[in-house]
Amino acid sequence: MRKAVVFTLGCKVNECESDSLITGLKERGYEVSDKLEKADLYIVNTCAVTLEAEKKSRQTASRIKKLNPDAKIIFTGCACQNNSKSFVEKSQNALVTGVFNKTKILSMLDDIGEKLSEESKEFEELLPVSVLRTRGYIKVQDGCNNFCSYCIIPYLRGRSRSRNPESILQEINSIGSYEVIINGINLSSYNFDGCDFAELIGKLSSVKKRIRLGSLEVRVIDDRLLENLKNLYDFAPHFHLSLQSGSNQVLKSMNRKYTREEFIEKVNLIRKYFPNAGITTDIIAGFPTETERNFLDTLDLISKVKFSDIHAFCFSARKGTVAYKMKDLSPEIKKDRLNRLLEKKEECKKDFIEKNIGKELEFIPEEQKDGYTVGYSGNYLRIYVKGIIKGEKIKVKVISPYGDGALAQI
Repeated sequence: MRKAVVFTLGCKVNECESDSLITGLKERGYEVSDKLEKADLYIVNTCAVTLEAEKKSRQTASRIKKLNPDAKIIFTGCACQNNSKSFVEKSQNALVTGVFNKTKILSMLDDIGEKLSEESKEFEELLPVSVLRTRGYIKVQDGCNNFCSYCIIPYLRGRSRSRNPESILQEINSIGSYEVIINGINLSSYNFDGCDFAELIGKLSSVKKRIRLGSLEVRVIDDRLLENLKNLYDFAPHFHLSLQSGSNQVLKSMNRKYTREEFIEKVNLIRKYFPNAGITTDIIAGFPTETERNFLDTLDLISKVKFSDIHAFCFSARKGTVAYKMKDLSPEIKKDRLNRLLEKKEECKKDFIEKNIGKELEFIPEEQKDGYTVGYSGNYLRIYVKGIIKGEKIKVKVISPYGDGALAQI
């Protein structure tokens, strides 16, 4: 049997698209893996959110050649859309496509060269996902209209477009995993013929699975959405709210459409409905206009909000964006601020774990590791239970910090 690898870098939307490709390859008789291992065919779904992500995407070609120098490689995704020539040069036996019409890759497995599709104006339906993991990713939206000054993704993914709610429901009900994660490039902008994101959530009330959300913007958080989330059969109370900066001055120069005060207000509203919710975020260290005073505003906001975890990273100038023309801060300043953010991150994680000690939580077993069954609770706390535990969803009591999460017992 021919073997294929679908290797994914970047966001959860890429995961959704890769799962769809896995379905198509299986239908064509391939044995398929999502890990980099020896195979006849490789599809690499790339990322361009930062320079480092794009670099890692290109480096994957070298890793593949060590596994099988004669393999066919297909590069797709945002990094290819941004700089297709750099991927064409990586292999003579390669096909390079972009972010649009990814399912068409399945009809081009024997092609080589550069074949970028034109921007889609409508949401592109994917093949039903073929789940290789406990959680299933459902893509409901693509593209972005925000044009944050540092972000290249709207230029690559195109304008916002949303999926038919009936199609979403059908896929969720057919997927084999107990938990599904609702994803989009800008999930908060979901709108299909007047059905906005809150209404979409209301339509999922009949789903008998745990539902988790991808990244949201604070503007979409209101009583209507939170009421609909509370009415779901099993909602995972975890909210990823991208902050990027806690300074109003920097938020304005980033072209973010909220203030620090609004962000805090929406976090308080979430905790009114879900007191033990996990609230995670993204923060950029060293945006070009960020002063030390601005950075201290960010640290102050972190202390006020008490995030459960933080994804912190240095500013990366992306050609074609407004911020690319701004004067960059020194690497030393960016590194110093990143390190201070990482210290705050560890404080936040520790506090969140301690807050959950003694609580009963439900977690879904995902893997076995060093004699423990490991998975995530609804509020996205990594749970370790001694021994081999099986089941779709298990109630446990958190007893102590452990590793990157918490030790629990049944």
